[in-house]
Amino acid sequence: MSLLVKPNGVSGKVHDVTPESAGWGYVGFGLYRLGAGDRAAEATGEREVILVVVEGRAEIHVGGERFGEMGERMSVFEKTPPHCLYIPGGRDWSAVATTECTLAVCCAPARGDHPVRRLGPEGITLTPRGIGQNTRHINNIAMEDRDVAGSLLVTEVFTPDGNWSSYPSHRHDEDDFPRMTYLEETYYHRLNPAQGFGVQRVYTEDGALDETMAVKDGDVVLVPRGHHPCAAPYGYEMYYLNVMAGPLRKWRFQNDPDHDWIAQRDAVE
Repeated sequence: MSLLVKPNGVSGKVHDVTPESAGWGYVGFGLYRLGAGDRAAEATGEREVILVVVEGRAEIHVGGERFGEMGERMSVFEKTPPHCLYIPGGRDWSAVATTECTLAVCCAPARGDHPVRRLGPEGITLTPRGIGQNTRHINNIAMEDRDVAGSLLVTEVFTPDGNWSSYPSHRHDEDDFPRMTYLEETYYHRLNPAQGFGVQRVYTEDGALDETMAVKDGDVVLVPRGHHPCAAPYGYEMYYLNVMAGPLRKWRFQNDPDHDWIAQRDAVE
């Protein structure tokens, strides 16, 4: 399977990345594009789920529990904190769009005993990271500092036009904690204006994997291993929603030794 996954149509479930389709063991990513009144429903089974209302609004139920209308921003580039919901394994959920709605379904193996709970917008603050042309802004939805899931790590990143992100190049593809953790990862990309493109490279230091992709609005990139920097061309800002999971719910990575000097310099400055 190519590392670049194009949306399947313009409505309904336009992305359905599974461990089987991706050829790995942990991360799944689905995306629904719904019109007002449209419904999406799934069973979590042996997997936990974080629903992210990327854009628009929807009424969400988990079993017989009603969470009311969730969602606030009508464009992801409003950069307001997203409305999100954690759902453990063994549950059924449904969402009925009350406006046009983009709903992401982030999933991974269920572990532990975490209850259904809202994860945003409360508790999520847009935070800058990096300096200069490496500046980006983060909405951390469910990283390891929030004990809200057994496997999933989920975050949003906004990269200004002309800037780099997931850079300096880094990898997290070895199960060797605390030096590094093995985490599979997906990137769901959006561009503003929507006709733009971004660039993402996925590569290993030995050159066995080296793929550079032009990503367009709505594309998904798979990162099974290796380094995975991306960039937004001048004139186009880039958003991505990251989903990560592996044997351990911790994010430990190492920079490409060829480019680690940048991180060391920036840490001093």
